[in-house]
Amino acid sequence: MNFDRLKEKLEILADAAKYDVSCSSSGGSRKNKKGALGDSSASGICHTYTEDGRCVSLLKVLLTNHCIYDCAYCVSRSSNDIKRAAFTVEEVVDLTINFYRRNYIEGLFLSSGIFKNADTTMERLVRVAKKLRLEENFNGYIHLKSIPGASDILMQEAALYADRLSINIEIPTESGLKLLAPEKNRQDMLNPMKYIQGGITQYKEEKKIFRKVPKFAPAGQSTQMIVGASNENDLQIIKVADHFYKNYSLKRVYYSGYVPVLEDNRLPALTTAVPMLRENRLYQSDWLMRFYGFKADEILDPHMPFLDLEVDPKLSWALRHLDQFPVNLQSADYQMILRIPGIGVKTAKKIVSARRFQVLTIENLQKLGAAVNRAKYFIDFNAGNIFLRHLTDLNLKKLLIGGSTSKFQDQFSQQLTLF
Repeated sequence: MNFDRLKEKLEILADAAKYDVSCSSSGGSRKNKKGALGDSSASGICHTYTEDGRCVSLLKVLLTNHCIYDCAYCVSRSSNDIKRAAFTVEEVVDLTINFYRRNYIEGLFLSSGIFKNADTTMERLVRVAKKLRLEENFNGYIHLKSIPGASDILMQEAALYADRLSINIEIPTESGLKLLAPEKNRQDMLNPMKYIQGGITQYKEEKKIFRKVPKFAPAGQSTQMIVGASNENDLQIIKVADHFYKNYSLKRVYYSGYVPVLEDNRLPALTTAVPMLRENRLYQSDWLMRFYGFKADEILDPHMPFLDLEVDPKLSWALRHLDQFPVNLQSADYQMILRIPGIGVKTAKKIVSARRFQVLTIENLQKLGAAVNRAKYFIDFNAGNIFLRHLTDLNLKKLLIGGSTSKFQDQFSQQLTLF
């Protein structure tokens, strides 16, 4: 093996993979066995993150950055003059096993540029996972990127050997995709997702009847949208995410702020800052839909199609619906308590449990884990609350954000090196 050439390939293909943020390893349930290597049980996998929040705990690489498509936003586009490289199946397997044994990684995240056609590319990805499972007895986490247009047969095989599958819809709207990636078809992205969803449902039903059923994408599937490359507003983006959660049973939708790397009159200028704060607000909105019972059209509406960058979406909703506050912690239902700024899911559950035994005070609320500096303006305690006088104050928003600073900086950090 030519180590220098392999190292060069790794540098090229790991660097090209850093733009894909949908590399979560949660949800795996593949346990270790005697004589096997690795474990992706439900206890989770250790993660290491770069400063911009991107996960690097997995060996995160492309099989190749050769690509037949010329997507305007992609650094691997066919017309871009960059160094090209490609791993063999054996090289990816060897790297995964050797890095795992050295405790560099806990699993593999493998994507690829599309070379020749979708099925040829997908077949190579599946061979990597299959070889790791059957020949190397690797029970660590494997996340494969599904290739748009890949056949159902290959998707079936991929789901049997990988823990999670994901296919990036890339641009939130079909019109945006046609503008920036005219060679791609949105339906080619949706068909594999629909097939995997059907397979997961079937697996769950068969599991109820038969004791031993082959695992089928046990960690589910996810997708990713690029934010800021096209002109979609935040309302359109979260509605697309909501659609995928409801109709495709996705585990996660990831949002990736567009990093200007290519000059193209269809794209933002190279000097445009990466929209990291906007990306964070979208993740917060996503969280509200998944865990707090908010609907997409509650978070935003056509009159307010962009998220407020000064405050988080939950606080923004509260400031627009002051008529629903203050909330009495002793009598309000769980869903309304969840809507109080500064109170999360765990704290809301603790409140519902604790109020059965005592009348809650602001001191109790702090002990239960609430962010009292925000929550105190929206809660009615039985003993009274002096902070409620600010609820009708026109400067309430300023009062809430006064002196706060954002952890997001206008910079983009590179993926950490594995050497």
